[in-house]
Amino acid sequence: MPRSSAANNSSPDARRNSDATRQRFFDLDRLHLSVRLGSYRADMMYWGVLGERWWRNYQHAHSFFEVCYAFSGNGTFRMLGKEYPVKAGDVFVAKPEETHEIISSRTKPLGIYFWAFTLVRQPDHAATDIDRSVDLLFDAMATSTRYVAQGHDASLDRTLQLLNDEIAGKPPGYTQSIRGLTIKLLLDSARAVTDGVQSEEVEAPVRSTAQAVVRTAVRYLRDNLSRPLEVRDVAAQVHLSERHLSRLFHRETGQSILEYLTALRVETASQLLLDQELSIKQVARAVGYPDPHYFTTLFGRRAGMTPAVFRRKGGTRFKDEAKRPPPRPEDRG
Repeated sequence: MPRSSAANNSSPDARRNSDATRQRFFDLDRLHLSVRLGSYRADMMYWGVLGERWWRNYQHAHSFFEVCYAFSGNGTFRMLGKEYPVKAGDVFVAKPEETHEIISSRTKPLGIYFWAFTLVRQPDHAATDIDRSVDLLFDAMATSTRYVAQGHDASLDRTLQLLNDEIAGKPPGYTQSIRGLTIKLLLDSARAVTDGVQSEEVEAPVRSTAQAVVRTAVRYLRDNLSRPLEVRDVAAQVHLSERHLSRLFHRETGQSILEYLTALRVETASQLLLDQELSIKQVARAVGYPDPHYFTTLFGRRAGMTPAVFRRKGGTRFKDEAKRPPPRPEDRG
């Protein structure tokens, strides 16, 4: 049982103190955290808590990852048109470009912690054996179709409570402590939606030789986004002819290699654009487009807006823009 649930059985003063401490979770926004996870870099976008009364956020999609942990009540998580009931102890995740919304119960308002982050692989990072297991975990998270982990173990709840304690009390060294806890939180988030696999090899067993080949090709594309790539380069990595690989790739993914690569580059650019320190030109080069004008045109076709407009909107698009909530005073940018 989450500690927050136990607090609800105590005195009114204790409940108010617990609620007040939870509200300090928003203060994590001020730290602008960036951490390394294997070959990936994660930049924290925002942190928060909801649940004092009934609430709903309408259908929208992010260019980044958003994870929620329910500490009380119940509600509904709508993901890609499908409804999932959620309750205290559940973890639920929206990945980049996945349309979703959350609706709280009116009788038992859904209380959640939420945190959002970009996740971009660093192509020039020399991965170690330890990095490899972490990379596989986040590769699996990026492709997982498990959106809700029900009744997750208490480790994630403990991590959230420790984050709250550190940001509320700000003891000496609290920023370093929060950095370590953030890494733990993101690892727990990935484990929750990859079926809690414990082994070093987190990828599901391949069903066929073709699937193994395509998986290797996709990993090569992810690792080399910033470089000029042609089908022959990928084919050389898997020791097949271009024609044979192209046929296998399309059969397994429903896309050509170049279509998949373009989508991957735009998705990665969408996350990089949220880093205000990077110019649009730098983002374009980081995803393999040395010509920023071509990148702007391509991104506009795919995202429906220019990179500059996308950046101003903070990477979140509501299906009905009239239902976009007004910005909070503490929101950045």
